[in-house]
Parts: sequence; C-alpha cells; structure tokens
Amino acid sequence: MKFFVDTADVAEIRDLAASGLLDGVTTNPSLMAKAGRPMLEVISEIADIVPGPVSAEVTATDAAGMIREGKKLHAIGHGRNNNIAIKVPLTPEGLKACKAFSSEGVMVNVTLCFSAAQAILAAKAGAAFVSPFVGRLDDIGEDGMALIDDIVQIYSQYPSFQTEVLVASVRGPEHVVAAAKLGADICTVPPNILRQLFSHPLTDKGLAAFLADWAKTGQSIL
Repeated sequence: MKFFVDTADVAEIRDLAASGLLDGVTTNPSLMAKAGRPMLEVISEIADIVPGPVSAEVTATDAAGMIREGKKLHAIGHGRNNNIAIKVPLTPEGLKACKAFSSEGVMVNVTLCFSAAQAILAAKAGAAFVSPFVGRLDDIGEDGMALIDDIVQIYSQYPSFQTEVLVASVRGPEHVVAAAKLGADICTVPPNILRQLFSHPLTDKGLAAFLADWAKTGQSIL
C-alpha cells in the first residue's frame, strides 16, 4: 500500500518525506485555506519535495472552468516529470474534465466518491485515482470500508480499469489497516494519523528498558 499525506502544510510534508514513507500528497480547497498562502506557490513547493503524485483540486464547477484551472495547476509540474494530479469532483462536469485530461495523459484524482457506481464511472472516465471518503460514510451510519471492498472487487474484474483506489477521509490507524487488508492501493492520511501508525506502548516500554539496561553498563558505542 502507498501512503499519501493529506495536508497543504509544507513543513509537515518536508518532515514526513524525510522518513521515506510518503508516496504522494493530496490537497483540497479547505486545506489550502488553512495554509493561508497562495495556492500555486504551495503546490509548487510540495511538488518539489515529493516526487510522487501531488493532487491539486480545481474550484470551478463546470467542465470548461475545471479544464482551464486544471491546465494552470498542471503547468506547475512542468520540468519535473510532471507529478501534478488534477483533482476534480465526482460530478457529470467533473467526469467530463477527467476524460479530457486523461485523454492527454494527465493524471486525474476524482474525489468525493461515495458509491461503487460512482467509482465505476470514474474508472470509465480514465481517472488515475478515485477517492472514496470512508470517514464521512461512517459519520452517517454507513460502512465506509464496505465501499472500499466493493470498489476493489469491481476493479479487479476489469483489467482495462487502471484507476487506483485512494482511501480518503481516514479517521485513524484502524482505517489504514482495514484498507490494506482489502487491497486498496493507497491511503491518504492527515499527518497526525500517519504518525499514530508508529505508536505502540510496548514499543516505548521496550525501548526504555533497553536503554536503561545499556546505561547500567557504562559503555558507549562511540
């Protein structure tokens, strides 16, 4: 499974990228608003830090507007083996824009997917990624992971579908593990959840015991 981080905080991305764990980054207008900086500037910096896909979302709601904005965003990646993925909503207009970009070899992340039927349409439109929002489904009493299971099964039946399942709206490590067990291609997670994957009390306890025993020897490796 690949890990994307869901943030527009450049400092967080730089720190996590140093771990070697990041395969890509996803952003959205809400995250950009939190960053409090010009969008194009932020996307450019992120694309320089992370060689994998960087999703940059359009804000237009009509296909023509999405295409104009997407071209502007995609231009940021020129000269870097273009790693910008244009992010569009899973609407009829969004899928028109997806088809236009995918026909030109441009990566597209189709976001706000809440049903298997929608995921089929995204794959038919040539999306590089489809982003089902598991946490938001759980919030309204539905089973987000059941949707991931359905999409993974459906996509496996059709070799012509090249769309990767990008699990989004992840609320905790349990979502990451469940998605991995189901065979999802990618999880995009907020920085704090990615760091939670490291944590276990027995790891901390064991390390403390090892260090205490080592200190008693009075030795130094250096």
